[in-house]
Amino acid sequence: MNKNSGKKKLFVISGSSGVGKGTVLKSFLTKNPNFMLSISCTTRAPRKGEVDGVNYFFLSKDEFQNCIDNDKFLEWAEFAGNRYGTKKKYIKQCLEEGKDIILEIDTQGALQVKKQMPEAVLIFICPPSLETLENRLRGRHTEDEATIQKRMQEVKTELERAEKFDYKVINDDLANAVAELEKVIIGEQKC
Repeated sequence: MNKNSGKKKLFVISGSSGVGKGTVLKSFLTKNPNFMLSISCTTRAPRKGEVDGVNYFFLSKDEFQNCIDNDKFLEWAEFAGNRYGTKKKYIKQCLEEGKDIILEIDTQGALQVKKQMPEAVLIFICPPSLETLENRLRGRHTEDEATIQKRMQEVKTELERAEKFDYKVINDDLANAVAELEKVIIGEQKC
């Protein structure tokens, strides 16, 4: 990819749980190291081995609330009692430093980003089918039946939100999905 081509962009990657977006993204970044993966803020405590400013920016609940109150987030959400968000200043600084940046967040957050940054490119990683996704979730053997059913309901909501995305990439085969993601991003870089 041409590192010097035009204005740098923010690419937002979303997808349902179990769709393999993390695997697709990791493979893409391995092949395209000139892209930067955004670092989110969180109120949750660091897990063993996590480093502030590398894995997340760890904030206290008061610090996070202060950022909300002062409109410092491009997007934010709460999951399982912890808050997660992306600072506007961080994204702006990365783009000004000439870096294409990728933000991996949920569909709701992606749509928040699009409202504030209409130039952001939203890409949704889709399962080949709902049945395939359900089989993948079951194959993990990490969740009970009620959790799987809840996730499948969430998937339907996310697929509705995905209709507002710029692109959809189907993850039926990892190599094909990575190639399609590259095609989308290269095409957008030329714009």
